[in-house]
Amino acid sequence: MAFGLPFRPARRTLATMDKRILLTLGLAATALATAVFAAEVPTNEPPQSATAPAKEPAKEPAKDKAKEPEEKLVQSDHSVVIGGQEIKYKASTGTILLRDEDDKPTASIFYIAYTRADAVVSTRPVTFSFNGGPGSSSVWMHLGLLGPRRVRLAEDGSALPPPYQLVDNEFSLLDETDLVFIDPVSTGYSRAIPSKDANKFHGLHADAASVAEFIRLYITRNKRWSSPKYIIGESYGTTRAAALSGELSERLKINVNGIMLVSTVLNFGTLDFTEGNDLPYILYLPTYTTTAWFHKKLPADLQRRSLTEVYALAEAFASGEYSAALFSGNFLTPEARHKVVEQYARFTGLPTNYVERANLRVSLGRFASELLADENRVIGRYDSRYLGFIQDRLANHMEQDPSYEAVASAFASTFNNYIRTELKYETDLTYEVLASVGPWNWDQSNGYVDVAETLAGALTRNPFLRVHVSSGYYDLATPLFATRYTFNHLKVDPTLMKNVTLDTYTAGHMMYLNLPDLKKSKADLARFIVESNNAK
Repeated sequence: MAFGLPFRPARRTLATMDKRILLTLGLAATALATAVFAAEVPTNEPPQSATAPAKEPAKEPAKDKAKEPEEKLVQSDHSVVIGGQEIKYKASTGTILLRDEDDKPTASIFYIAYTRADAVVSTRPVTFSFNGGPGSSSVWMHLGLLGPRRVRLAEDGSALPPPYQLVDNEFSLLDETDLVFIDPVSTGYSRAIPSKDANKFHGLHADAASVAEFIRLYITRNKRWSSPKYIIGESYGTTRAAALSGELSERLKINVNGIMLVSTVLNFGTLDFTEGNDLPYILYLPTYTTTAWFHKKLPADLQRRSLTEVYALAEAFASGEYSAALFSGNFLTPEARHKVVEQYARFTGLPTNYVERANLRVSLGRFASELLADENRVIGRYDSRYLGFIQDRLANHMEQDPSYEAVASAFASTFNNYIRTELKYETDLTYEVLASVGPWNWDQSNGYVDVAETLAGALTRNPFLRVHVSSGYYDLATPLFATRYTFNHLKVDPTLMKNVTLDTYTAGHMMYLNLPDLKKSKADLARFIVESNNAK
């Protein structure tokens, strides 16, 4: 459904979209609106004489408009030790109002910014961060990867019992770049004005345009137009980041130095297990293999291989013999089919009769519930290393995602304490960690969402733009092979592919929860910022 943008910038058309999405999560968002009415104005005029010309009847005084919300800003000073060096910084916590062409507020965007105290603003990089969903707040990368404080977890990323704690993040990127965490409309403390208009922001184009407008306002008010600029998004946040690359460069003429994509989905055709679309079955298989390898469900000869070796073997099978079998369909000979069934079972740890009954096509939900069915366990979607209990032992779908349930409360609890006790920001609003923002408007009636074309356009127009991609071997939400497939088919001049860097990690969707991967992420992203900032 088309609608006008609820703020000043004009609408523009993005790349191919679709109504389908696998990643919509969350809880219902709440909003705030207060009407204030004025009393009638009394009159002290004497009564009219009989000869006086009759006056028009007094009009009823207009009622006051709803009180316009005010922007809030709370600042505090802190320090953190990163790489053995004390970094002093200012935390700015508050809201910025988006306005329409009549200067009426349409949304209040909540953000937290960390700026290094001793830096030269004109040359200091600034990075804008958000997560995905759609409907997710920015809390995950804020308190897991980038910010000066992080949630304390076990070294492998598994949860500790409550009460949960924050610790200083010695792997924060604050030594290399200022950080601005953005909560899109309906997430975190961000709200539409009035609340009933929230759906105007719940769409691929409108969401990207509202975030772009926030970035314009932030760099204008804080005199950051001359600063090197970066965007980092996770999950659906990578979709938003790609869409933003077009919004910023085409409409606002803001070229960013770099885009960092964490657990990427640009082409939703790579993830959608719908009838007639065989691509996800091929692209998920290598991650099925690494998952089965982790849980020791592969044959002995494959279990003896390293993670990277077994992944490479599975990717070769998926892109070769397996994809050819799916392409052959009903014309696959019984002998060839039997061979592929045996190989598929070998690379996934699933029984051959299950693979046969699934017609060589095992969806994510079925794999997650079947791999450890004999142990009455389900594996995680965001991180397939995680295990969870099940209630229905005959279920052929995921009852829950144990990798999300393991950490959700830890992040929500620590943020709600941190925002008040350390950042001194007070509000009674619910901080929507994962808000319900459906139905999401994909601005497309037929076809799959694919913003890779938008990113390709940004790379083509700005050959100095650099892109960093982070993917985890155990990510069953946005699998590694799907990401590689997307970038292998990016519609750019081949010489521009040198601008794209892909790094892999030994965890899942939020690979930084795993301490070794947090350390590696810091090194990889810091190097990317330094190199892209000096790009020639």
